[in-house]
Amino acid sequence: MKAALSLATLLYLAPAALAANFTLVKQYAGQDFFNDWDFTDNFDNTTNGARSVFDTDELELEHASLLILGDINYVPQSTQPQLAYIDSNQRAIIKVDNTSVVAYPNKRNSIRINSKDFYEAGTVWVFDAVHLPYGCAVWPSFWTKGADWPRQGEIDIVEGINTQTSNQMALHTFNGCNAASGTNQKGKVGTTNCNDTTGAGCTVTETTDNSYGASFASAGGGVWAAQFDATGIYIWFWNRASVPTSITTATDSIDISQWGAPSAAYPSSSCDIGKFFGAQQMVIDITLCGDWAGVPSLYQPVCGGDGAADGCYRNSVINAGSPNFDNAYFEINYIKAFGVNSSVITNFAGAVGSSTSNSPSGGSSGSGGAQTTSAGGSTQTGSGDGSGAFKLNLSGGAIWGVLGAGVLALLSGLML
Repeated sequence: MKAALSLATLLYLAPAALAANFTLVKQYAGQDFFNDWDFTDNFDNTTNGARSVFDTDELELEHASLLILGDINYVPQSTQPQLAYIDSNQRAIIKVDNTSVVAYPNKRNSIRINSKDFYEAGTVWVFDAVHLPYGCAVWPSFWTKGADWPRQGEIDIVEGINTQTSNQMALHTFNGCNAASGTNQKGKVGTTNCNDTTGAGCTVTETTDNSYGASFASAGGGVWAAQFDATGIYIWFWNRASVPTSITTATDSIDISQWGAPSAAYPSSSCDIGKFFGAQQMVIDITLCGDWAGVPSLYQPVCGGDGAADGCYRNSVINAGSPNFDNAYFEINYIKAFGVNSSVITNFAGAVGSSTSNSPSGGSSGSGGAQTTSAGGSTQTGSGDGSGAFKLNLSGGAIWGVLGAGVLALLSGLML
């Protein structure tokens, strides 16, 4: 971080006071938390894995069997209510199945939910949790995406893998969006090219203590806030002991003017928000392995195994679910969406339009870590939910194989 801000940065940040107050437009909390989400009912088709299974005796081959994209099946609450429920403290629990014994080559059940609403620029999301999923093979995320990914962008607010101890934030876009240099932010800059078609997006690693893993839970959790604005995208984090009163007392409105420098700042000086981001849909999910948590060079040093391409799956996913996945759950107090006006909420059809239609004039005041680089990128990207799966019946003996990374990437692009 530079001691003195550039004139361009100051000009972008100066109007913040004009847009400091935002009105509550939606709250997800208590018994009503799950009411306005859609549950994905399919395999994970957004995080490239490396295990390929061909069972030629009798196999209904969905495209996840040809190309394993995360070693879980997303299931609806209606069939697996023990994986998504409201606990006695009125907190939303979203978790990986830790009670089933999974046999090779099957996947473990988990949850992905997608908000029914999309949010235009001019939105501030507040996410309060007391526990995040963590552990070997575990890859959770709270993120947003445009209806047309990656053309309408992705914002990763909470994300981590395995035994990681710090949260990683990121943007993912088409070519032309970059993280600005010299921004007033607290986090540690990783990659700066946000282009998801060629890399991992532009990443920032949290430097505030207790932002992920076991330490997050032992500290009582914490709060994130993300501002999606025409002048930039900004993400803040506070551990439980440092959550500002402007958040704890926020009911009908919220004042962001005293929040100070964000953890991650992406001003529009280097990324045209109106061009690279459409209205955003919120997503919460937990996958296993895939092309970040399951990369052998990242998985094996902290979780063991033989270092094979499918080592994460064989070492962690199959067989007993406990104790491997006893901590693989979200425990969420609430999510609140605040807007410059009520029209920041739109439906899917409206989400295809420009992201700048409801943006206020102000912006905000605004990868490191041992496990924040991977061959395939970081996030659980893509707007697909697996609805386009195809089936193929084969007969004969059994063939087991591992596809190369280049084939995986090609097939992933074709199937998403």
